Amino acid sequence: MDNYKKNSLTLIGAVSLGTGVMIGAAIFALLGQVAELSGDLFPFIFLVGAILVSFSSYSYIKVSNAYPSSGGVAMILIKAYGKTTIAVGSALLMIFAMIINQSMVARTFGTYTMQLFGKNTGSFWIPLLGVILLVATFLINIAGNKTVQRVALIMAILKVGGIAVFALGGLWVAGFSFQSAIPSAVSGELSLASYLGAFALTTLAFAGFTTITNSGGEIKNPHKNVGRAIIISLFICTVVYLLVAFATSANLSVSRIIEAKDYSLAEAARPSFGKYGLWFTVGIAIIATVSGVIANVFAVSRMSAMLTDMKLIPHSHFGMSGSIQKHMLVYTIVIAIVLTIFFDLTRIASLGAIFYIVLDMVVHWGVLTRIRKDVKANPIIVSFALLFDVIILGAFLWIKATSDLFVVVLSVVLMVLIFAGEKWFLHRGTKGIESKE
Repeated sequence: MDNYKKNSLTLIGAVSLGTGVMIGAAIFALLGQVAELSGDLFPFIFLVGAILVSFSSYSYIKVSNAYPSSGGVAMILIKAYGKTTIAVGSALLMIFAMIINQSMVARTFGTYTMQLFGKNTGSFWIPLLGVILLVATFLINIAGNKTVQRVALIMAILKVGGIAVFALGGLWVAGFSFQSAIPSAVSGELSLASYLGAFALTTLAFAGFTTITNSGGEIKNPHKNVGRAIIISLFICTVVYLLVAFATSANLSVSRIIEAKDYSLAEAARPSFGKYGLWFTVGIAIIATVSGVIANVFAVSRMSAMLTDMKLIPHSHFGMSGSIQKHMLVYTIVIAIVLTIFFDLTRIASLGAIFYIVLDMVVHWGVLTRIRKDVKANPIIVSFALLFDVIILGAFLWIKATSDLFVVVLSVVLMVLIFAGEKWFLHRGTKGIESKE
């Protein structure tokens, strides 16, 4: 297989992979959850979230432009911290956040597909369909870069175009105006922490831009195009998110959006377009979620394979033949399948958000304190990005601690296990080298 083949990805291909992950996760899986935490203001939460993530993306762009690599975020961490527990453990947080994203999108695929058969379909089919999607994604990814890029590009065009049709059509039918979109009063039932928690979920909605950094060793003209691909992807997704959020709010009340939060877009299509609108929206959701998982698996397999090649994470063939990257594809899909079967969308999204924001904080701290001068990063921008992360993570943990303590406890336990296990592995490797000497 053509692992890490230079110039095998174009700028357009990188953008399609980035938008594939973001749109697949956010629009169909997170919109209802964001509305639950922010009420009538939820469309504007996506706009502010985009501004916050633009600060966050700055660190990734500066380091990736200076040191493009197929290791992406892992490379950024190693540049900042060296081959240490904090670097590799944080890279594993990113890997698990991406795998969590896969399972979230897989369940979304199942949820929207079942809308074709009525609202009261059995929940058994939702994880089953998600598992089928993950298996199909594995088969596409082992076909190679060109196949992945071709499929991702076609699906990106179809879904962005389809979502735009849904959003613009919904706005037109509802007689939308921006003046009416601004709520006359804000509900006093929601706390500041709740709004900040909504921002935490929107960071997960935009987090797909980090997958572009994993293509640094394969994209053409990487010193410029990695940053360009990130900026273009964020802009496209911001426009799409806003259009869809306003279209949904124009056709459904916030209470109805929250009630149907796992399939809110499909529900929003019913009032204006009837069953044909429902079918169209579900079709776009299927395309978006499929492309999201394809792009996500493509990126995470490369980063995990790089860490394995560098002997920074444990690896076992388990009797399998082929390259390490193929093995990582198998492990990635298996973990995502387990999550898809046993966790619902809300908990999957919460886990992913917590993991991602912690990883993001580690990246910013490393850039700010260790390699800022090397990559010519502005310390004020990086500091603001770090501050934003601290505030929204604290608020999100507070919200979850009062509503679903299990998610907070599980997140902490998993992070402790990841860093403790990585420390043990690296220490064992160092002792092995010393004994050989």
